[in-house]
Amino acid sequence: MVVLTLQTRIPKGPGMLIVIGGLPGTGKTTIARLLAQKRPVAYLRIDAIEHAIIQSQGQRDLGPTGYMVAYELAKSNLALGISVIADCVNPLEITRQAWRDVAQIVGSPWMDVEVVCSNLEEHERRVNSRKTDLEGFRLPTWGEVMSREYEPWRSSRLQIDTSSTTAEEAAASILRRWSTRSP
Repeated sequence: MVVLTLQTRIPKGPGMLIVIGGLPGTGKTTIARLLAQKRPVAYLRIDAIEHAIIQSQGQRDLGPTGYMVAYELAKSNLALGISVIADCVNPLEITRQAWRDVAQIVGSPWMDVEVVCSNLEEHERRVNSRKTDLEGFRLPTWGEVMSREYEPWRSSRLQIDTSSTTAEEAAASILRRWSTRSP
């Protein structure tokens, strides 16, 4: 008779929440994926969550639904001691505060990262040349990116300008800051 035992890792504390926000085409997803490859984390991408909801329900106007799902997924992972990277536009102060509330509820440290591309020509080129990795997902046009509601940040955050920083440099910067904030 063979007996299998399940080894479980008991978390030493809550995970870290890193919220990577910014307009489409700035490089958020590229940076978030690099981080997820370097550390064991739950990677929550709002585009993927919202696309799955749209595919399953056929509705286009989701309102806050995708973010609400992501908040709950983040909360449950953080409570298990699993760090979370949230990849989202995070355009409003109310969404930014909601992420901070998630971390505070479970007693997790958090870091807000805003990714910008200050070179508008480069930003437009990126938006216009992107390819989707989600089957059936429609990427926004440059006009839609520029007309999108995006409130200025009032809270403390790490701001990364990808017009002068590579994705690898950005990920390294986030990892350095992460190591000083982990519990």
